[in-house]
Amino acid sequence: MTSYQNSTLSSVETTPMDRRRRILIVDDDEPTRRMLGESLEQEGYQVELAEDGRHALEIASSFLPDLILLDVKMPDIDGLEVARRLHAKSNVPIIMLSALTDDIDRVAGLSAGSDDYVTKPVRPRELLLRIQGLLRRVEASEAAEPPLEGDLRFDDLVIRPRLHVVERNGVPIDLSANEFDLLYFLASHPRQVFTRQHLLDRVWHYEYFGDSNTVTVHMSRLRKKVEPDPANPRHLRTVWSVGYKFVP
Repeated sequence: MTSYQNSTLSSVETTPMDRRRRILIVDDDEPTRRMLGESLEQEGYQVELAEDGRHALEIASSFLPDLILLDVKMPDIDGLEVARRLHAKSNVPIIMLSALTDDIDRVAGLSAGSDDYVTKPVRPRELLLRIQGLLRRVEASEAAEPPLEGDLRFDDLVIRPRLHVVERNGVPIDLSANEFDLLYFLASHPRQVFTRQHLLDRVWHYEYFGDSNTVTVHMSRLRKKVEPDPANPRHLRTVWSVGYKFVP
């Protein structure tokens, strides 16, 4: 594990199957950075550390992390802005870390492009489970032949699970791994209503640590990308006081 000051990066290219998964930890609190870095290295991950947003962006461009742990409150460039800039270029999974527990802060983090949100003090076991869940979904999306059914067609909307592609009128829609999994799960069970907790269990695999805001924010982002009129969605419907359903 190295900090950004003395980071030495290998020039040897590897595939996901023959290298350790890389995690970038971004936090302006040094004890937290070190604790998380040591814990994840013990689990077999390759770790890099950054103490602020500016250096996180520099490292990410060369280290090419498979996942980023990103503190929200940092000097200079905060975590929300770092997440926005990263997701303008890639779909790298991001888990936000914050001492703030207000739901507004959770929603802000998820809206900025993060895939999950963990409050401090971090429980290492919980964090590890969330990291493993996110990386499993990324690996599934990278697989050449994922164990999924054929294309799903709903008029001008086409979901191609084997290619992990969604198209409207033949134009690809850029979705994150989580957004695709959520859309595919709902579209695979048309008209069935699922609670937020059920979706956390089935899509995120968070049986114990899930936050329902994760589903709410991802649904909002998904509607903006998939629905021609997000305010009046055709397919992705809310069932008030219950959850969500997909209408063909």
